[in-house]
Amino acid sequence: MVTWNVGTAAPPATVSSLLEIDREKPIDLYVIGNLLMDTLSPLGYVKLISIRMQGLLLIVFAKQVHIPFIRDIQASYLRTGIYGYWGNKGGVSVRMSFYGHMICFLNCHLTAHMGNANQRVDEIEHILDTQEFNTSHCPKILDHKVVFWFGDLNFRIADHGMHFMREAINNKRFHLLWEKDQLIMAKKKEAFLREFEEGPLKFKPTYKFDLHSETYDTSGKKRKPAWTDRILWRLKMDTQTAAEEDEERTLVPEPESSVKLRLESYTTHMSYGISDHKPVTGSFSLEMKKLYNIPLVRLKAEGEWSADQDALITYSILDTFVSSTWDWIGLYKSGFRSYTNYITYVWVKDDEVSVNDEEVQVFLNMDEIPVLGGEFVLCYYSSNLQCIIGVSPPFQVRLTLNYYSILYITIIVQSDLQNIRVKQSATTPKLYSIVASCFCQKLLS
Repeated sequence: MVTWNVGTAAPPATVSSLLEIDREKPIDLYVIGNLLMDTLSPLGYVKLISIRMQGLLLIVFAKQVHIPFIRDIQASYLRTGIYGYWGNKGGVSVRMSFYGHMICFLNCHLTAHMGNANQRVDEIEHILDTQEFNTSHCPKILDHKVVFWFGDLNFRIADHGMHFMREAINNKRFHLLWEKDQLIMAKKKEAFLREFEEGPLKFKPTYKFDLHSETYDTSGKKRKPAWTDRILWRLKMDTQTAAEEDEERTLVPEPESSVKLRLESYTTHMSYGISDHKPVTGSFSLEMKKLYNIPLVRLKAEGEWSADQDALITYSILDTFVSSTWDWIGLYKSGFRSYTNYITYVWVKDDEVSVNDEEVQVFLNMDEIPVLGGEFVLCYYSSNLQCIIGVSPPFQVRLTLNYYSILYITIIVQSDLQNIRVKQSATTPKLYSIVASCFCQKLLS
């Protein structure tokens, strides 16, 4: 999980260390706040969903192997700036069912400045109480089994003088500052905040730095350092009421199907300097009983595929779900970036050619098949569930040598006029257009 307020700055050229790309055990889910990046897609991660509210951004990536088991994906947002009319402050959230367990990610940017601690508490309480998803199952954020709350929460370190703070930071005696951290103090007063846990703040405060440096603010304002950028979590418990005369409630974990959450690391990354904030990352281990372990749909490409013959797709429904005439099957290049990154698609109802009790076959016109071939997968997208519910094994599409493909290959060998992604996925109609365009450019040059 990554939170980083980059302001208006463009992302750095490389973020490999920030994302722990080279770690021994690969990450299953990346949840990224306030930063857009293309680093993960080439590594086999698929973007599930993203939501933006002005400068506030939330993106969720998952390893492709998990895609058919991540369902009921929705996003929501709530403005809190200028009495709720302006989206410079507020919260954006994504919820999903991960192997049957409901998880919610909430990225917030709360009101700034030292004296507004109470307003920040009011804002997050309002977001948690008010923000809703369009569903009857877990409509509110706190209805979810696991909630991650993170972002530029803007809580400051109160009362301490600048000299004391710098001495504590330089000597890595961060615990001396915890007592006056506004979020830690607020958790002692507010019951709803005490439900959220956080790892120890054993890293330098992440705000405010001179750009491209590890030096705290040297401007005329000389703002005090603060842990403004935070990652917290909440694991929902069952509530059991004690004896009637006892007004206190005892929180106990759920039985067998309980999710176990462990914080593996919580730190900042000082080497990134494009913003006056430093990025903060948290790595978590989730241990859970899978409530389902087979996809809703199994599908495969029939026979040999090439652009000189029509193709057949076979799919079978393995578990019940509400299908729709708007369901479709997409053809994707292996290593695709998101569900919208399809090369072509067919409607599962309109393009049916045969149906029996066990399987359905769908027709794909040869003009839609990439001429230059390569490795591809098929994905079944459910309109009602708003997600991919089945992914085929990878298969090869054979290179088709026809007039346009040979001519096109000749042109791209001679001059790199087209983007490589277009080259790999071009169908016969696309090749016709590209070849014509190339000839026009040649004539004009």
